[in-house]
Amino acid sequence: MLDNADLGKLIIRLTLGGLMLFHGIFKLINGTGFIEAQLASHGIPAFFAYGVYVGEVIAPLMVILGYQTRIGALIIVFNMLVAIALVHGHELLALSGSGGWALELQGFFLFTALALIFMGPGRYKLKN
Repeated sequence: MLDNADLGKLIIRLTLGGLMLFHGIFKLINGTGFIEAQLASHGIPAFFAYGVYVGEVIAPLMVILGYQTRIGALIIVFNMLVAIALVHGHELLALSGSGGWALELQGFFLFTALALIFMGPGRYKLKN
């Protein structure tokens, strides 16, 4: 019973997708103004901010459902690399106030999504 890689993959998918989806829902409710400002400060057109809906709503739903999981996870990886580059780059080697890595959450999203690219969705998924 405890040797169930498919159940483990489901738990990872639900955790990654669910936690990332909260960020997307927040942006659906509050808009992308912060991201637009970050993009503009780097000389990138503000309309690219709408891509966050792909990375934080559509991709997490793909991961949760197990539908094209590897593609959804790849989108999350890209989303996190952009977020780290635009917003969190100065924290890359920093520690938080409690001694952990300042980018623990971003690192969790990035590396868990990367692991899912290699592992795949497991048995518990929507049929592709």
